[in-house]
Amino acid sequence: MTAPSWDLSIAFQSLQDPKLKQTISQLEQQIADFPQLDSDAAISQLQHAILMKEAITVNLATVASYANCVASVDSANNEAKALVNHMTKLGSALSQVFSPFLDSIVNSPLEQFEQIISENEELNAHRFLLEEERKLVENRLSVKEEQLLSAMSVDGKNAWGKLYDNITGSMKVTLELADGTEEVMGLSQAASILYGSDTLRREPAWRAIQQGMKQNQESFSAILNALAGWRLTEYQKRSKEKSVHFLEPSLHGSRIEQATLDSMMSVAKKNREVGQKAGRLMAKMFGTEQLTPWDQLASMPPLVGEASNYSFDEAIDIIKDAFSGVSQEMADFVDVMVKNGWIDAAPQETKRLGAYCTKFADSRTPLVFMTWGNSMSDVLTLAHELGHAFHNWVMRDMPLCTTRYPMTLAETASIFAENVVRDALLAKAKTKEDKIEMLWEELSSALALTINIPVRYEFEKAFYEQRSLKELGAEDLSELMRVTWEEWYGNSMSEADSLFWASKLHFSIPEVSFYNYPYLFGYLFSIGVYARREAKGADFYGDYINLLRDTGTMRAEEVVQKHLQMDLTQETFWQQSLDRVCNQIDEFERLINTILDK
Repeated sequence: MTAPSWDLSIAFQSLQDPKLKQTISQLEQQIADFPQLDSDAAISQLQHAILMKEAITVNLATVASYANCVASVDSANNEAKALVNHMTKLGSALSQVFSPFLDSIVNSPLEQFEQIISENEELNAHRFLLEEERKLVENRLSVKEEQLLSAMSVDGKNAWGKLYDNITGSMKVTLELADGTEEVMGLSQAASILYGSDTLRREPAWRAIQQGMKQNQESFSAILNALAGWRLTEYQKRSKEKSVHFLEPSLHGSRIEQATLDSMMSVAKKNREVGQKAGRLMAKMFGTEQLTPWDQLASMPPLVGEASNYSFDEAIDIIKDAFSGVSQEMADFVDVMVKNGWIDAAPQETKRLGAYCTKFADSRTPLVFMTWGNSMSDVLTLAHELGHAFHNWVMRDMPLCTTRYPMTLAETASIFAENVVRDALLAKAKTKEDKIEMLWEELSSALALTINIPVRYEFEKAFYEQRSLKELGAEDLSELMRVTWEEWYGNSMSEADSLFWASKLHFSIPEVSFYNYPYLFGYLFSIGVYARREAKGADFYGDYINLLRDTGTMRAEEVVQKHLQMDLTQETFWQQSLDRVCNQIDEFERLINTILDK
């Protein structure tokens, strides 16, 4: 098996499929015919609007996911990109027609609210999400203002994200190799080299990406400034009764309290040495005193012979075997994903950057997207995305509105899956060399999640603080990134990746800001969950599934209190997870010293 491409026929056969055309036409008609709210806002009318909006959302989300999947594989497909844009506009239109109903629901007295949602199970399923909306009532604009904001977002805020995708999806970069030859490839292909064992092309790939970012830095800085400027203006307009800080929308969307974020980041900062030590030990394996930017994502250099490479089918076998140690159901799920063609991993020039998991809302079909590069990092990325997919899979029988979990809790299943695979391979390691190779992945994760993620968070936080006063040019953004990078990486890195603000897709996602700290949350939280595996024994899997199924109807603090009996606002929770990371790093150091010091 070579790295596969998607089979999306469970949704539509192609962009010309009559079923697709019919679905789009039906969506347009349903939104156009959406009822208007009567002046008395009868309870029955509000109930009907809730259910009608949900039914439309299912089909709209399915078409949008299909179009985005096609565009992700082929960023030059103008028809797919046009359909993505059309679905964005329809989503905005749906939001606008539902806005009067939502306004009435969130402003209704508690007794009336209970009457609205207590009619039956179908309506009561919407309780949590509507209660979360009611918490924002002080910052709601008028109905007309909310409608205007939604309408303008399509060709305003959202358009900037599409521009980033279009630029990076069509970018070609040139690798200047040591032998004087040059190699031209797509950006995503060059990025995949950074994760592998190709020592001859890794630095040229990194420098080629840097050059590509530099050439487009004015466009990328315009994107960041526009997105932040839009959000800050919106927050200012919403601050009529209660001021909106730029972190509040992210905290609300992540379903965590400020105290939780502060506690987690405080522990991360106090323990910077843990991640920095991981970086220095990785550098030692490369024969350098400090880690280079082009080596920080790379496969471990071989202690003897050549570095290990993994085909896609080998990766599937590794993941299935590891998952079976938790439950055979998890292993069987991997077979379902492969046999149905729900994974796209084949490298292509016009493929977009990154890896993600999405789903078709109508059939609850999970889909995984990545670019295969034959490294252990690719194995773990695949496990990560399959973890997301499994999270969706175990919720497929639940009402769709109860499965919309936040980013913080979304990363639980994905990073848990990585931990399962790493530990399974570590347990099977027969030699010191095998153990070192697997512990290397622990070091790589520690560096990425306890150092690189905080860099992203603190850069974005500082950027928003400065953006409220002025626009920042490309050079300003690079300097801000350099300062933040050096503060967190310390002496573990040879040079700062000053253009990371441009090359990292997450900063240019229009739908959500601060697409960063949830990864650190998920990393440390999943370690806490994983730590219970041995203690709970046979009961663990059932408890784990119940935890995943609660993620769409609870705030993060409630989930942790219920399933782990701990308080996220206290540093104890985060510190215990970091202590486990530290132990793994110390074990790696002990093992390599017994080999390298001979």
